[in-house]
This record gives sequence, C-alpha cells and structure tokens, in this order.
Amino acid sequence: MRYIRIFMFLLLLGCISLKIQSQDKKWTLEECMLYAGQNSPRKNKQDAQNSIYHQNYIEAIGALLPSLQGSTNAYFNFGRGLDAETNTYTDINSFSNNYSLYTSLTLFDGLSKINRVKMQKVTKLMGKQQLQKEKDLIAYETMEAFFNVLYNVEMIKLAEKQLDESSDNLKQTKRMEELGVKGLPDVAEMSAKAAADRYNLTRQKNIHTISVIVLKEKMNFPIDQDLEIIYSEKEDLIVNANESALSIYEQAKDYNPKAQISKATIQAQEYSYKASKGNLFPTISVDAGFSSNFSRYMDGSDYISFKDQLRDRRGHYVGFTLSVPLFSGFSRTASVKRSKAQLIITRSEQEEAMRTLYSEIEQAVADEKGQAEEYKQAQKQTESMEIAHKMNQRKYTEGLISALELHTSSNRLVQAQAEELNASLKYELKHRLVNYYKGIPFISE
Repeated sequence: MRYIRIFMFLLLLGCISLKIQSQDKKWTLEECMLYAGQNSPRKNKQDAQNSIYHQNYIEAIGALLPSLQGSTNAYFNFGRGLDAETNTYTDINSFSNNYSLYTSLTLFDGLSKINRVKMQKVTKLMGKQQLQKEKDLIAYETMEAFFNVLYNVEMIKLAEKQLDESSDNLKQTKRMEELGVKGLPDVAEMSAKAAADRYNLTRQKNIHTISVIVLKEKMNFPIDQDLEIIYSEKEDLIVNANESALSIYEQAKDYNPKAQISKATIQAQEYSYKASKGNLFPTISVDAGFSSNFSRYMDGSDYISFKDQLRDRRGHYVGFTLSVPLFSGFSRTASVKRSKAQLIITRSEQEEAMRTLYSEIEQAVADEKGQAEEYKQAQKQTESMEIAHKMNQRKYTEGLISALELHTSSNRLVQAQAEELNASLKYELKHRLVNYYKGIPFISE
C-alpha cells in the first residue's frame, strides 16, 4: 500500500510538471509551421485523397492480371428430371451439385489498360506534389500570422515604453508647475498624452489577442491552451541578392510543387487520351475453366461416391476470344474526342499555371528588393527621430517648446519605430518566400 501511494504521488507530480512545462513553452516560427503542417485538416484531406490515388493505381495494376472466379450450386429436383449418368429422363426425386472455376486474361486491348496504369501512377505521384504544395501554403500562411503576432508583441512594448515616457513627463511637468516653470495647460496636455498612451496600450493588447486567435486558427491549435511565441532576429537581416526572377523561375520549374503538378496533369491526360484510343482496337483474350458435378437419387438407392463423381465428371477447357468493336453508338469515338479536347484544355491550363508561377516569383523578388530598401530607409528615419526627440525633450525642459510639440515629437518617434519593425518583418517574410522559390523549404528538414 505504501509503494502504491508513492507511485501515485510521483505520477501526480509528473503530470503537474508536464502541465507547467506546457504552459511555459514558447513556440518558435519553425515549430508553429511544423505543428500547422501536421495538424491541418487540409493536410489530412489531401492524405485521404492520396490514399484514393493509391487505390486507383492498385486497381489499374489488378486489371492487367488474370481474373479468377469460382462458383457452386445445388439443385433439388422433384418429379420429372434428367439423369446425369444415363442422360435420360426419370421421375425420381434427385439432388445435384455443380462446381466450376473460371479464369480470363486480356492479351491485347490496344494498350488501353497499360496506359491506365501509367495514368494512375502519374496521378499518384501528382498527389504527393499536391500534398507538398498544401503543406507549403499552410506553412506560409502560418508564417504570415506568426509575424503579425510578433509585430503586435513589439507594438505592445513600444506602447508600454511610450506610456512610461508620458507618465514620467507628466510627473516632471507637475513638479515644474509647482516651481512655477510650467503652467496648468502644460499639465493638462501631458495628462491627455498619458491618457492617450494608456488607451493605445489597451488597443494594442486587444489587437494582439486577435492576432493570436488567427495564428491558432492557422495552426489548428487547441483553443483552450495559451500560445506564446519567441523569435530571434538575425544579425544581418538584409541579404544582397542579385538573382533575377527569370533565373529563379528556371530553377523552380524543376522542383516547385506547382510546376510539378502542372507537368503531371498533362502526363496523366496524355495517358488517358491514349487509353481512350485503345478502346477502338480489337480485344484478344484467353479463357480457361474447370468444372465438375455430383448427383444422386433421393429414394435411398445406392450412388457413386462424391469423390469419384467429381473425378469422373470433371472437364477442362481453354479458349480464345476476339472482340472487334464495330459500332457502339459513337460512345468510343466520342470518348476519344473528349479526351483529346481535355488534353488541349490541360495544356492551356499548364501554360497559365507556369505564367502565374513566374509572375509570383517576379513579384516576390520585387517585393524583397523593395522591402530591403524600405527597411534601410526606416532605420535611418528612426535614428533621426530618436535624435530629434531627445533634443525636443531637452528643449521642453528648458521651456523652448510646448507640451503639444513634445507630444507630436513622441508620436513621430513611435510611428517611425513601428514602420521600421513592420518593414523588417515584411522583408523577412518576402526573403523567405524568395528562398522558397529557389528551392529552400519553409521548414528545415
């Protein structure tokens, strides 16, 4: 009993420890993307679709193999019937039992079945690319939501810093009023500034809460659990890249999931077209079978044993069948024409898909370069605003500027800091997107 209590205590202690660890866990960007890719309903849906593709492939292979069928039946004959041994009619009640085994193999069908196997194989491989495309899209959407949360976290820090500064300025102004250096309007202005900063802090916290909800939705994260993120900024954020969109596009055509899906779709449709043309050719098949039976009278008379009858009455056959499609209501020719038209449509869609892929790459490269320049300018703007704000604080203390001017200076500094933060995160997002088109996955394997 004592050991049971000790075991239960250790188990309870372990559960509490795991709960505390889960509450204290901070999620990195890669962990969030990995979790989203593993738990997304869209990923599970594509997994199920790939299972269907696999079964279609197995079924197409099975169509190339010989078919095998077995059958048996039992008959009770009452009254006039045919005697299986003498082949004469009799009025005695009888029982008969038949057995047969049948196999058939298609030798030639215009390569229709072979082309269907190739089509299903390409479709199966295409399903893997569709799954990878879905994972990449989930990872990118999660990354966008993650950076949005990160931006709001930093905005809360800026709002708190701004509130602390306005609170300190309010205290300083009140002391200066007591000394007769500042007047009541200055105190009122500083009070209004502190109230506005307090409101802004509350507003930023609410925005952050909403952004966390969006991130949880993208990750399919449990709604009853807290989610905290952590992100380590790289030292050298801006990477000078001179690669053109065309060179990246030439690389992406060989490995990008969108390009691979487009190619696989054309291949599958080409095999479908060939399979439909195969239906216009004659079909040659070979058939083979085995049969035997057992019978006896129901009047109690003697009869040959079951084993001997099956042995003596067994029969075998082998046959070949040639089937020539002469006319089937235009269904075969219509199927060929539909497949050919669908192939033309697929090729047109492939051209559109590749053009869209190039446009996406070109836009991503342009966005990366634009965001890099924007971030550099935002850094310079923040540095200038920090210097100007420090000088304005000194001027305000010396009575050279009003509280309203200091208020405006503080807001301009916070706005510059927010723009710098926004530019840095946008650049990071676009830089990762360009790397993805170069073949670097969002999530490291």
